[in-house]
Formats: sequence, structure tokens, C-alpha cells
Amino acid sequence: MASWFLILIEAVYLVVVLLVCMRIIFDTRSFSKTLAYLLLVILVPLFGIIFYFSFGVNYRKRKIYTKKLFHDDALAVKVKNEILHFSQDTYKDAAAFLEAKRKLIFMVTHENLSALTPNNRVKILQNGENKFPEVLKALKEAKNHIHIEYYIFEDDETGRAVEEVLIEKAREGVDVRFIYDDFGSRSIRRKMSKRLRNAGVKIYPFRRVIFFLFANRINYRNHRKIIVIDGHKAFVGGINVSNKYVNDPRLDNAVFWRDTHLMIEGQGVYYLQYLFLCDWNFCAAENLAPNKDFFPPQSSEPIIGDKMVQIVASGPDSEAPSVLYAMIQIINLAKEELLITTPYFIPGESIIDALIIAAMGGVSVKLLVPGISDSKLVNAAARSYYDDLLRAGVKIYCYQKGFVHAKTMIADGKISVVGTANMDYRSFDLNFEVNAIVYDEEIATQLRNDFLVDISHAALIDPEMWFARPFVKQLMEKTARLVSPLL
Repeated sequence: MASWFLILIEAVYLVVVLLVCMRIIFDTRSFSKTLAYLLLVILVPLFGIIFYFSFGVNYRKRKIYTKKLFHDDALAVKVKNEILHFSQDTYKDAAAFLEAKRKLIFMVTHENLSALTPNNRVKILQNGENKFPEVLKALKEAKNHIHIEYYIFEDDETGRAVEEVLIEKAREGVDVRFIYDDFGSRSIRRKMSKRLRNAGVKIYPFRRVIFFLFANRINYRNHRKIIVIDGHKAFVGGINVSNKYVNDPRLDNAVFWRDTHLMIEGQGVYYLQYLFLCDWNFCAAENLAPNKDFFPPQSSEPIIGDKMVQIVASGPDSEAPSVLYAMIQIINLAKEELLITTPYFIPGESIIDALIIAAMGGVSVKLLVPGISDSKLVNAAARSYYDDLLRAGVKIYCYQKGFVHAKTMIADGKISVVGTANMDYRSFDLNFEVNAIVYDEEIATQLRNDFLVDISHAALIDPEMWFARPFVKQLMEKTARLVSPLL
């Protein structure tokens, strides 16, 4: 009797493993991820199955998240056509400068319905000590609404300074809507969120985390950092709301934090507003519709600046990993120089191949990564990719002054990217991310100069010394790479 019971258990076990493997094969887009999950489920079945259902379910494919601001299909088609025509007209007006960037512009327009927008003012904000004074000033000037969405918002001096202004504006009658990631901003879940709500701020977590073990809710995180004020001014970039992002001696931070953010004024704000409203309707279960307050008519807005801006976003709510595709396209467009800063570098084959092709084709490719990392496993996996890049001629710099958290890319001194997306699997496949693409030589030059200052505080990896590293160290990094699609 016992033997038959054991046979039955084994049969059930084999069927479950087989079914999970079939689901992984059909459900996972990336070959390397598919292989990693299959190996995990086959070699460590119980743990592997739990891990896959916690971290590996493809929510983009399964449409768990939806992004639909226009519920009237006819209106949605009309808006889509208007966006496409607007981008085409903007492109025609600056065709000489934009001609080489045409594929990138129209790919983002078609994939994201994100128009190429002219007449923007763009200001680079380096580090939290430069960002937050601008943010507080802009928040205090709000007249109609404030929309704020952050991955990390902490209940500390920096967070409370922003909280104070939000409460003040809400009491003045300004509509304040606040989305926070329930995992990244867990320090505000109890006290600060209640204080804000009691003061009239409309505040919701993005996918509430009930138990830490509900990892599927933790895995698909809202990594965006967006502020939109009155539909005409916005902030986007890598800097969260926390003391550690501010290099102020009074805050006694242990590590210097190097980061980059943008302030945008003009029509480039519209798509950031669109993203916020989509995220708001999802997490607040509302049907907040577009109106002239959220999207101020062009006729009432004077020409603000001369910068062309396009926003690219992706996440489990998007049809394609548009952030990844945009990065690949920018790498492919580079003819002379490509400067990349990223705190987490687990790029996958497509990015690696694009960088190698660019470097072997004569493009000067420079990559700035942290010398000090907050994750030994992620750092080891990242280093496993360096061999092929160094052999192709890519120069890799490890930042020594502190922790570099900026996510930037500059191509040929003409195209710049600043945003929330790291160059890793998590940003490409799992998180809700947003990047701003700026087509402007002045902004590119400023960011390029910042990059040159940063690499003056970095150690350049010597290829000969790198390849001569101890075998054990190389083995550990190659082993970490095996699980890099799961990090």
C-alpha cells in the first residue's frame, strides 16, 4: 500500500514539474530566462516552482495590468492619429537635425504613442541637493493640481519637507494625487500616508503588498519617479525622495550619492501626465479622464524653450519592452561616441551585442558603473559581462567617489537619455519605467561634461589586469551570470 502511495506521489510530482516547465516555455519571452527557470525547476523542483510563480509569471503577456485612458474606442483612434500627425509635423519642421534619428522617433511614437514635442525648456538637476530646492519651489507654485509618483519616498527630513508642501497645497484647494510603490516606500505606509490622507491628499499605493512572500506583487514594481504640476512642469529621473540622495553634511550620509534628474516645461510634460493618469486609474480604481487642466491647450501656452523631448515608457502594462528597444536603437544610431552611466548592469545579449558592434565599428563607447555596489551578487553578475566588452574596445570606468545611481546615455553629443531605467533585466522586463529622450546638442553637451567629471573620479579597468584575475573570482562571476536573468 505504501509503495503504491509513493508511486502516486512521484507521478503527481512529475506531472506538476512537466506542467510548470511547459508553462515556462510558452510564457517566457527571453531564451536565457526560459533556460534559467527550467534549470531551476528541474534541479531544485520545490524551490524552483515557488520561485517561478513568485517572480517569473509574464504579466505583460497575461494582461494583468492595463493601461487604457480612453475608454471610447473612436476617441482613442482619433487621439492616436493626432499624436502621429503631431510627431510627423514636428519632425518635418526640424528634419535637418532629426533626419538620422527618424527610426528612433517613429518607433517610440508608434510603440508608446508618445509624440515628439518641440518648444520645451529642459534643466539638468545633478544630485538631490540641486533637485529638491527646484521641486519644493515648483510645488509651492502649483495652482490647479500636483501629481506625484515615486518608487522610494521615505519618512525622513527630505520626505517630510515635500510632505509639508503637499499638505499646504491640498489645504489651499489644489488637487494633490500621490502614488507610492508599496514596497519601495514602505516607510511611509503607516504614519506619513495617514497624515497626507487626513490633510486632503489623495494617496494610494501601487499594488499593495500584503505579505512579503507575495513576491509577484513585489517583483512588478513601479520604479517611476514622476512629478507633474499643473500640466506644464514636470520632473523625471533617477533621484528618489530620501535623505540618502542629498549630499548634505547635516544629514550625515555615509556615501556620496551621484544622480541625475530633469525638470521639463512644455509639451514634453503631456506624456508624463498621461502615464500618471493611467497609473492612477489602475491603483485608485478610478476613471479619471483627460481634460484641459491636465493637458493645457497649446494656444494658451507661449513658446517656453527650444528643446525637443520625447518620453519612452514600458512595464507589464505595455505591449513591448519599449525602453529596451529605444536603448538599442540609440546605440545603433551612434557614429562617433556613446557615453553610458548605469548603477546596475545586467544587460542581456541584445544590449551586449549592440555595444560590441558599436565599439568594433569605431564608436568610442564608455561605460560608467559603480565601484561601490549595494549588491555583491548583482555586481558579480555585472562583471561577468565585462570580458566581451573589453575585448571589443569598450572602456569601463568604476566610480570611486561614492555610489553612482544616475541612468543616462549620450550619443554623438546630440541625443540624451535621462530616466529611471537601469540597464538590466528588471528594468527591461519587470518594472514600470520611464525615460526622457532629449534631442538637443546643448543638453547633450552638459551631460557629456558631467560624464567627463564623473570618470575623473573613476578607475578605468585595465584589460590585461582584468583578464589576469584569479580563476576563482572569474568562476564566481560566471556562476552569478547564470542567475542574472532572475536578479
